[in-house]
Amino acid sequence: MPEIDAARVLADLRKLRTFGEYKTGVHRPTFSKEDLAARHWMVGRMQEAGLEARIDGIGSVFGLSQAAGPKLLTGSHLESQNYAGWLDGPLGVVYGLDAARAIGANPAFADCGVDVAAWCDEEGHFGSFLGSRSYLGLLPEEEIDAARNRYDGRPLRDALKEAGLAGVSREQVQPGRYKGYLEAHIEQGDSLESSGLKIGIVTAIVAIWQYRITAVGEQNHAGTTSMKRRRDAGLSVVRLLGEIDRRFPEIAGARSVWTAGRITLEPGAPSIVPGRAEALFQFRDADPATLDRLQAELYRLVEDANRSGPCPITVEILGQSTPALMDEGLQQALEAAASVHAAGLATRMPSGAGHDAQYLARVMPAGMMFVPSIGGISHHWTENTSDEDIVLGARVFCDAVARALRA
Repeated sequence: MPEIDAARVLADLRKLRTFGEYKTGVHRPTFSKEDLAARHWMVGRMQEAGLEARIDGIGSVFGLSQAAGPKLLTGSHLESQNYAGWLDGPLGVVYGLDAARAIGANPAFADCGVDVAAWCDEEGHFGSFLGSRSYLGLLPEEEIDAARNRYDGRPLRDALKEAGLAGVSREQVQPGRYKGYLEAHIEQGDSLESSGLKIGIVTAIVAIWQYRITAVGEQNHAGTTSMKRRRDAGLSVVRLLGEIDRRFPEIAGARSVWTAGRITLEPGAPSIVPGRAEALFQFRDADPATLDRLQAELYRLVEDANRSGPCPITVEILGQSTPALMDEGLQQALEAAASVHAAGLATRMPSGAGHDAQYLARVMPAGMMFVPSIGGISHHWTENTSDEDIVLGARVFCDAVARALRA
């Protein structure tokens, strides 16, 4: 079977870490100068590996094999969250690149090819999964026109122009080219580490259902408005969130999660009773029935609050993605590879985070593999995985790619 070069895998990851290095992590937002430098460096590494490499018109990097036989697509992303980790994304790109090298150097796989993609903006600085959605034809020009950086309002069109990508064609999926898509990633949680396991074989990528909860009360003086007459919108939202947290565990699935990621009070002054309050709320699960049940309960709790409370509350749906099931054949390839390199140390599990694989699964068989995250930390500069686990994961991934190509 093809074999990865452990030292090369670690060296490539450490080199990527230098683009926007921040403490022990990176700060490499989409289309920052550090991000563009990393993308151009990756083009060079792909070319050195014998792949035909380019950056397309939305900023994704592609390395394409010229092999005449069966091919597998691999990938992840290069940009980071702000002041975040060094492995979230790059791990999957480097695993795919070294699998392409190993497959290409093995005479038994001379007719096989591995393509590598570094999808643009998986982290969502300008939008939602821009690179993989563009590849599937799900990113219209009108959305690119309207897209702005969520942190500074910079138009996506301006960022593309400054990156030298204005007018560059966007890569499109070629029907029938691939036997499937395989993506590797750090777990970003502690399930593997806490169980003493080394490899996670993803069964499904959860859906994320997002809402804006708004309460309207009466803005008034915090000192002179009696408790009896005041209509505190902030208190109404907080009480509703408390009821959600009390009730959801009784109806949720084993891996359901929910979060109020932002609560905004208006006008937000210490001596003013808030006249309006807004909470951005989401829940995640891979089971459609559980998602429906949680949404129905959310609406019921809002109705109860409106019957008894002084501030009317409304709920607006911001987004409802669909759970993505991973391909059984690719799960079996990963299990077979893990049985060789990490016997007894692999498990099947869902992904609680979104990944580009959920979009690729719409057009081809898709699979995902996790390696442990130390302390379950991600989206923070202390994110890390041991060198031993990185190398073990690369071996399992390459073995699984080879098995999938020959399946």
